[in-house]
Amino acid sequence: MRLGVVTTGILQFEVEAGLGLLRELGVDAIEIGCAGYHPRKYGDPERLVDDPDELRRWRESLERHGLEVSALAIHGEPLSPDPEAAATYSRQFRAACRLAEAIGVERLTLLAGLPEACPGDSAPCWIVSPFPPRNLELHRWQWEERVLPYWREHAGIAEAHGCRLCFEMQPGDVVYNPETLLRLRAEIGPVVGCNFDPSHLFWQGIDPLEALRALADTIYHVHAKDTLVQGHVVRLNGVFDPKPYSRLTERAWVFRTVGYGHDESFWRDFVSTLGAVGYDDVVSIEHEDDFMDAGEGLAKACTLLRSVLIERPATLSWWQALGTDDA
Repeated sequence: MRLGVVTTGILQFEVEAGLGLLRELGVDAIEIGCAGYHPRKYGDPERLVDDPDELRRWRESLERHGLEVSALAIHGEPLSPDPEAAATYSRQFRAACRLAEAIGVERLTLLAGLPEACPGDSAPCWIVSPFPPRNLELHRWQWEERVLPYWREHAGIAEAHGCRLCFEMQPGDVVYNPETLLRLRAEIGPVVGCNFDPSHLFWQGIDPLEALRALADTIYHVHAKDTLVQGHVVRLNGVFDPKPYSRLTERAWVFRTVGYGHDESFWRDFVSTLGAVGYDDVVSIEHEDDFMDAGEGLAKACTLLRSVLIERPATLSWWQALGTDDA
């Protein structure tokens, strides 16, 4: 496995300084945030695909710092009921596919999105309960009339450019747990896979290791981000919490740098389980810790993950050498 970083963690730095920091930290790969919510500071597909000279200089800069591109991150609002917002995302999606093909990257990390509850609504609606009874029909309409038609079309676009869609399971999205991700994959096909981020699973009460085993070969990319679940708040108010992220001590849960929500033992189990289900690729640090500076947070995360990542395949056991798996 190799160590990567999402560019959201180095936005505070000028581009050359940010890339230089990753090199100093021993990072192997970079995940370029370049559409949707992501500022396009470290790469703008719409500009790069239309300017061969700019694309060449951009690639040379990454190569100079010894960084491969693991994925293009395009987290945004594909199913927005706002036609202008949806059209903007679709345009950016297509440009990202073109850039990915041009540079030989096959993974787009993204969200599936969240549509309105019924025709004419102006705001997205996350339905997670069968009550009131009308929710069942609204949920059916969302998937059959909005989610599946959209992703059938856009999955076709991705496939035409040699891309795979690596969906992140995130609450407030139609894909927020293994069941919903597997449903989308069953409907659309193997172009749909998972960008596995344990941080969103922790606070939902989902065991990330169980989720890894359930998703297995659907895992196309991995994020390393931690979450601290604050038990004193959860015991009183539960896990759903719309308070601003800045109210750190009052929230039910907060995103943390790797190792500050779950100790090294968890992360050893995490990378071991990744290997057991067949994933041997980039683990990309996503820094979103409001307790500490991004530079410090990245350094701490890199130190911990470097100590636990399994970088070489297992050697042949003595019993395997004898032609048996029985010890």
